[in-house]
Amino acid sequence: MPATTISTFLTALTTGDLEVIDLTTPLSAATPALRLPDPFANLIDFSLEEVSAYNEPGPFWRHNNIHTGEHIGTHLDAPVHWITGRDGDDVSQIPVERLIGPAAVLDLTAQVADDPDYLLTIADVERWETTYGQLADGAWLLLRTGWESRGGSEAEFLNADDTGSHTPGVAVDCAEWLATQRQITGLGVETVGVDAGLAGGFDPAFPVHNHFLGNDKYGLTSLRNLGRLPATGALIVVSPLPIVGGTGSPSRVLAVVDKAAGNETAGDGAGA
Repeated sequence: MPATTISTFLTALTTGDLEVIDLTTPLSAATPALRLPDPFANLIDFSLEEVSAYNEPGPFWRHNNIHTGEHIGTHLDAPVHWITGRDGDDVSQIPVERLIGPAAVLDLTAQVADDPDYLLTIADVERWETTYGQLADGAWLLLRTGWESRGGSEAEFLNADDTGSHTPGVAVDCAEWLATQRQITGLGVETVGVDAGLAGGFDPAFPVHNHFLGNDKYGLTSLRNLGRLPATGALIVVSPLPIVGGTGSPSRVLAVVDKAAGNETAGDGAGA
């Protein structure tokens, strides 16, 4: 049979010419979650409730009930999650073709090491584009900040004090510019939310949520292993549960990298 695009892809997976990298934070009761201040209500944490475990309730099987909020761990934000996108798609309505696309990795680890409140700027993106070309239509912009190294401790991950949570994010004007001037699909981050920890005090508040979800774009949070991806050239696959009426969903996020391409990883100096 003649080779097809799909057969070539599958062969490359089998031979190892393509590598699949898991960008997902494992989901458990210990997974760090957003903590909103009073008077706002928080989602429940993830937990498993045993129903049977090879015992009287189910002698040949083990199964559990899942208890979780929609926006826990590595998860996708759908447009309907935010007031600006209230008439947009819920997570079950997102066109599946938008859940697969090119990844563009922008490395901010040096800036964030000096300032945990660092905000991505338009100038950062334009410098990246000078090297790698304009952000591709349908791309997921992934911000590598080194924040995944804090994932073993919720206190370190949220990095909160009496002035708020100090985590990196995106400047207000940059959030609007990315949402309106670039035809990307969404933004992915290593932190607990797509906005900076102090973004509740910005104008508008939570500008990534405000501008991205209001412009039919999506958010991804709590990503890992972005340093193993090239600045460009990787494929990202986002797999949320198709929850009818859902504002988001815990998601498995995978990247496919062409090992033969020899691209430097984002962690090797491919940053802004």
